[in-house]
Amino acid sequence: MTRIRKIAVTVEETHIEAGQTIAPPTRKAVAVAVIENPFAGRYVEDLTPLMDSGAELGALLGRRCVDALGITPDQAESYGKSAMVGELGELEHAAAILHPKLGAPLRHEVEKGAALVPSSKKMGSPGQVLDVPLGHKDAAYVRSHFDGIEVMLNDAPRAREIMVAVAVTDSGRPLPRVGGLTSQDAKGEDGLR
Repeated sequence: MTRIRKIAVTVEETHIEAGQTIAPPTRKAVAVAVIENPFAGRYVEDLTPLMDSGAELGALLGRRCVDALGITPDQAESYGKSAMVGELGELEHAAAILHPKLGAPLRHEVEKGAALVPSSKKMGSPGQVLDVPLGHKDAAYVRSHFDGIEVMLNDAPRAREIMVAVAVTDSGRPLPRVGGLTSQDAKGEDGLR
């Protein structure tokens, strides 16, 4: 069982961009959990406990984002994941949480999710900003959904902690105009188009 010290959820709404009214506003939610790193300060070959934590957090944080946006899972349009390891951890600890098992439970929370979940990982200290990249959940080539959101907690991650974030949106960027495949035209069959 993952030891969680705290969870924070934030919703960002953009109502005006470049002087233009955005109606309905574009919305992004990010949920972050600060967890104990059981392997801080020592090398361990088998990172299965962190992989299992990833599965637990993918479901928990994905659900928190969908609930914060007040949408049904099928209304989610893009997603992303990120982790920051405290100074006594390794980047591989973040990779163990994010990659093997977090994606499937997150996809369940946002219904479908044919595309890879954009991700990033880093080492950091309390108060450092963690960037969460975003991409369309079903079609990676939907340019209007290439985006990101930042999260920061003043007291995390501590040296023996990992800060894990999941972000979900109900829309793409405000005023997208760089062309390419649109969300409405995406098929979502292969995760690309």
